[in-house]
Amino acid sequence: MNKILNLLRFLRHKITAILANIRYGFPARKLKVIGVTGTNGKTTTVNLIADIFHEAGIPFGMASTINFRVKDRKWTNVTKMTTQSSGFIQKFLRQLVNEGCTHAIIEVSSHALHQSRVLGVNFGSAAITNVTVDHLEYHGGFEKYRKAKEMLFRSLSSYKGKTGKPSASVLNIDDKENFEFFNKYNADRKYTYGIKEGLCRAKNVVLHEEGSKWILSTPFGDIDINLNLIGEVNIYNALAAACIALAEHIPLETIKSALEKCSTIPGRFENLKFGQPYKIIVDYGHTADALEKLFATYKGLTKGDLIVVFGATGGGRDKGKRPIMGEIADKYADYIILTDDDPYEEDEIEIIEMIAKGVKRKEGEKLWKIPDRYEAIKLGLYLAKKDDTVIVSGKGCEEIMMIHGKKIPWNDIEVIKEILSREIKVQI
Repeated sequence: MNKILNLLRFLRHKITAILANIRYGFPARKLKVIGVTGTNGKTTTVNLIADIFHEAGIPFGMASTINFRVKDRKWTNVTKMTTQSSGFIQKFLRQLVNEGCTHAIIEVSSHALHQSRVLGVNFGSAAITNVTVDHLEYHGGFEKYRKAKEMLFRSLSSYKGKTGKPSASVLNIDDKENFEFFNKYNADRKYTYGIKEGLCRAKNVVLHEEGSKWILSTPFGDIDINLNLIGEVNIYNALAAACIALAEHIPLETIKSALEKCSTIPGRFENLKFGQPYKIIVDYGHTADALEKLFATYKGLTKGDLIVVFGATGGGRDKGKRPIMGEIADKYADYIILTDDDPYEEDEIEIIEMIAKGVKRKEGEKLWKIPDRYEAIKLGLYLAKKDDTVIVSGKGCEEIMMIHGKKIPWNDIEVIKEILSREIKVQI
């Protein structure tokens, strides 16, 4: 019975995508479409690519988890979807064609690839950030999850035959296992990036509390980069974006200018400065790997205590990662506050208890379990003192929370601002 249902879903997705292509006149055929996939870093990477294209004067459109852009215009993605329905995508691409865009940059999720939402979109370039454990409850295991992402790279081999233009793949060569897995697919041009090695490499890296300094080394020359995005993870994101830019023959000086102008990506390692004597970081990180990188980065940059406020997504999503997230928090944080993060239909307390299984300390020993996210954030801010860092993770710049089938208006940044001004009396 399950096989029949799966087949019917497969056919429905395919037919829906085909009809959407027909309805909007196959708009992807008139665009150079760039796809970025991976577990973490996709949103930052597509926004950096968009910044570079804007700096280069390329008319483009971009769709990401957090926002949409068409040339100079930007607006928020309120769908809670990384990659929207096939109908939405085809309509968006048609809009780009009608407005004279030549390029489209799309953040592509594993769900979208598996469900044929991007069927009919001929990707000319494909980049991958990293692949770690996520969405396993949907795909049925890590290998199936990774195989869903490889669909983006399969189409590159036929791109030149269809368009007469060369295709390009962009892979993180420092991530050896995933590099070998995705490198088997043919592309006319293959770009690798990394800190240890790569066609595009970051050399002489210096990390600091406001970002990083390094040399972008490429076959076309070297150039100094002062990146205003914090952490090693953002160096990798910038390198991936630079590779896409080089594939489009964008000069190094233009790449440098665009990367250095970017000071923040909403809800990604976002440093909130409201006059408080400690750091407040808001981040979307909701996987074990994302939390590891986030907490490790700020543990190294924090002179005082590291206070973390986070939860785990409900709806049956990847229950196995919850205690691992607890272990990571226990490893880096001085204070841990576990709370809600889109529980959907699941019991909030059960989710928190599953995370707590990975935490060695007992409740009350610098560990709190507070389902109410407002109260959890408030406690984190009350605990903070000069030179501390408070990380509020899981939702980034999202504007709703899913609780028991309802969409509740919610924004971590606005909540933090309200608590600081109303309850802690920080002048904002």
